[in-house]
Amino acid sequence: MASRRDFLKTMGIGAAGLAVPSIGSAMPNLMNSMERAAAKSRKVKIAYIGIGNRGEQIIEDFKRTNMVDVVALCDVDMGAKHTQKVMNMYPDAKRFRDFRKLFDEYGSHFEAVAIATPDHSHFPIAMHALSCGKHVYLEKPMACTFHECQLLINAAKRHPEVVTQVGNQGHSEANYFQFKAWKEAGIIKDVTAVTVHMNNPRRWHGWDSHLHKMPDAMELPKDMDWDTWLGSRPWHDYNKDYHLGQWRCWYDFGMGVLGDWGAHLIDTVHEFLELGLPYEVKMLKATEWNEFFYPYSSTILFRFPARNGMPPLDITWYDGVDNLPPLPAGYGKSEYNANVPSTNQGNTPVSKLNPGKIIYSRDLIFKGGSHGSTLEIINKDKAGGLQFPEVPQSPSNHWENFLNACLGIEKTRSPFEINGVLSQVFSLGVIAQRLNTQLFFDSRTNEITNNPFANAMLTGVPPRKDWEIYYSDKL
Repeated sequence: MASRRDFLKTMGIGAAGLAVPSIGSAMPNLMNSMERAAAKSRKVKIAYIGIGNRGEQIIEDFKRTNMVDVVALCDVDMGAKHTQKVMNMYPDAKRFRDFRKLFDEYGSHFEAVAIATPDHSHFPIAMHALSCGKHVYLEKPMACTFHECQLLINAAKRHPEVVTQVGNQGHSEANYFQFKAWKEAGIIKDVTAVTVHMNNPRRWHGWDSHLHKMPDAMELPKDMDWDTWLGSRPWHDYNKDYHLGQWRCWYDFGMGVLGDWGAHLIDTVHEFLELGLPYEVKMLKATEWNEFFYPYSSTILFRFPARNGMPPLDITWYDGVDNLPPLPAGYGKSEYNANVPSTNQGNTPVSKLNPGKIIYSRDLIFKGGSHGSTLEIINKDKAGGLQFPEVPQSPSNHWENFLNACLGIEKTRSPFEINGVLSQVFSLGVIAQRLNTQLFFDSRTNEITNNPFANAMLTGVPPRKDWEIYYSDKL
């Protein structure tokens, strides 16, 4: 375990920077054509943290940009079957099991990291990277607790020279640019309700919801650094049902369906309708609720106040194969978005209803899918006379956008200061799920006012010894 002295030493290495010229802090609007050409002429030196499963997918996405020089690989299960492909792709990259050693021993060799680890470990790794002055691409959700999200937001503000991007890739696709253009043109206005649904089967559907304790200890795989995998979380003995995507279902490690898919379904609604934080979160349904893993099905109501001339808005979230939302007349077929990346959950589209959203405004009803899927108007007869603006094409996909920002050419579209508040919304929803209750939230004080235990969950359980160094607003 790295000591505080080791960590501060690492920060010193990060501050020293790389031997290569660093122009990541240059403002895009200050770069002339010659500067842009010079920036484009070099590759971003990157280290990957979490290289199996989803990590492998984003590594392939970065590879396709032809804009990276991969100098290091880090994974607690280095050498296991699911990490072999990436290891073979980059045989000359330096290898690490512990991200702290990666930064401490090799931090001077790279300028950016891409983090694709389990949800509970996003926070300490991202905090470490920010403190070392490294640009951060972080898979969603940004963190697990409200407090962790706030610490990351604050750290990003303290390090304006560092580029951050959260991995909700639809924020660089057609959905983002269409929603922004339609909002600015007054087509999307006076929205009062949004239905969001993700009804695909999940791995924990069918698990025993009457269990009375966490799973028993199992033999640890020989290549696994379990202590680092746990990170700041309290000690749990290894069990296969915590690993390789299984972590997503446990309250102690993952953010469930909401954390997994909310960033792909609610992101543009949240940003462009300026929702901020809700004043109420209420569980309307929790099928097979228990204290350890997420319900088979959940219906959650998020209530947002009026803001900047826009009316109050309710978001109702539906997940679970047996928990389909009501659909408006004329909804039509549920289209499957072929651009949704495959997962180890299984990739068969739901025949009844694929992931998406329904947006209810005063006059119009909009239907949308997930990720980059664009909106369509259901009640088109009420759209007569509207002038639809030209929607610009995306200048870069999400990975190119991050790398261009590292080079000073663009600004990221889903930085911590934008995505962090959305992740805080998810953390409030998870508290409501875990307690199966109603919460009242005061965004002026960032407190849950009707439930002291739930209010304590905004911070979460204390970190393990030697991990508390990350939970500081001074890094």
